[in-house]
Amino acid sequence: MFNGKSKSDVLGEVPAGTSTSLIGAGTSMKGDITSNGDLRIDGTLVGNIHCTAKVVIGANGVVQGDINGQLADIMGKVTGTIKVKDLLQLKGGSILNGNIQAAKLQIEPAANFNGECHMSASGNGATAAGKPVQEARREFKHEIAPA
Repeated sequence: MFNGKSKSDVLGEVPAGTSTSLIGAGTSMKGDITSNGDLRIDGTLVGNIHCTAKVVIGANGVVQGDINGQLADIMGKVTGTIKVKDLLQLKGGSILNGNIQAAKLQIEPAANFNGECHMSASGNGATAAGKPVQEARREFKHEIAPA
């Protein structure tokens, strides 16, 4: 009846940092989140996000706080600073009120961004030796009026 195998032996182990955490629609949270895997917010978060992987804010997602991650896709609303080491994508319908610091930035025409943008090769404005790299500073107010 019992063969001595644990549940994890049968189902297989999920390596640390490869899972996706989800804050679902209709869920509200207060506090900071730290994650080693991907993170998706479809609900409301009042707090900061520290993630070593990809952060996705869904179309109905709302974040009031700072976001730090490797990559980020924003489809909802963010009020705070976003710092990503690689690519930040502001999708159509997204609203960002805050500053950006990223290595790469993609803004779709229907996105709304109010803040300053700092871009550098590493997304943090410094090299490994701590010396500043050339930085492009851009100020945007990107709005598309409804048709």
